[in-house]
Amino acid sequence: MELKKSDFYFDLPQELIAQDPLEDRSSSRLLMLDRGTGQTRHEIFHNIPQYLRSGDCLVLNNTKVIPARLLGEREGTGAHVEVLLLKRREKDVWETLVKPGKKCRPGTELIFGGGLLRGLVLETVEEGNRLIRFTYQGIWEEVLDQLGEMPLPPYITHRLQDKSRYQTVYARYEGSAAAPTAGLHFTKELLARIQEMGVGIAYVTLHVGLGTFRPVKEENVLEHHMHSEYYQVTQEAARQINAARAAGGRIICVGTTSCRTLESAADESGLVRPGCGDTDIFIYPGYHFKVLDGLITNFHLPESTLVMLVSALAGRERVLAAYEEAVRERYRFFSFGDAMLVL
Repeated sequence: MELKKSDFYFDLPQELIAQDPLEDRSSSRLLMLDRGTGQTRHEIFHNIPQYLRSGDCLVLNNTKVIPARLLGEREGTGAHVEVLLLKRREKDVWETLVKPGKKCRPGTELIFGGGLLRGLVLETVEEGNRLIRFTYQGIWEEVLDQLGEMPLPPYITHRLQDKSRYQTVYARYEGSAAAPTAGLHFTKELLARIQEMGVGIAYVTLHVGLGTFRPVKEENVLEHHMHSEYYQVTQEAARQINAARAAGGRIICVGTTSCRTLESAADESGLVRPGCGDTDIFIYPGYHFKVLDGLITNFHLPESTLVMLVSALAGRERVLAAYEEAVRERYRFFSFGDAMLVL
């Protein structure tokens, strides 16, 4: 079967890309898509409880975004350098993306915050990324919080005034270079309301990498090399999800990251197994979902792996028709944009 990248193209006016979060997280719009019929309804996100029922289980990704963008200079020259932390390799050694990279050969020393943080380029690894060993006084997280910026996606040009708005209200475990943005719509009050209805809430962890923004370059989708990300499913989360399924409840993932975590952790019968590791699962039309019944997600880039995942769940034609409707109705797109419920 050949799947073409261009099969997932839709026309998106630039002005529909949301540049700032709404004042109230849960007041964004919600496009409801019935994956069986293709019918749509227009809602406000805080009305989502009416589409849930007692016995369902919502699965949320509790990763926390680190302020992974560091602006500094090269020792000796004072030339500006930008470092993005991608993945921790060992205690103070990180795999990073460096701009400009050509000048940062192994042995180059970098200075951040006037010397509060220093970095030594150790080696160049795959895709031109650099391994950097950092040295500092005190606690790494505090130094990073003081010097680092949130690494907003390339399509957001506005400066984020409040760092917490690129974090879910349930973010717990640090490690992401990007937010699991479908979860940004939830407030603590809305989650409490959902739990009071008898809906279970299970937390999994997937640390989102910047590879999530990497475009699909190959026209034949099956030739795309999917990036790898670390995930963890606790025994408690696996127990909750498996119990809900066994009792006839629906498993509804909040975000493509939660979806990919569950589908990576499940066996062929749909039983979710606790554990951790790296996943490079690539979900596109033709994929048979083992656990998932529904998905809450934002609106994604044309021709992206994320649009392909949603298309695997609801059908390419239905998803593209819903996206075209969202464009007509002037929905806000991407990280700070509106949401979609596929059930």
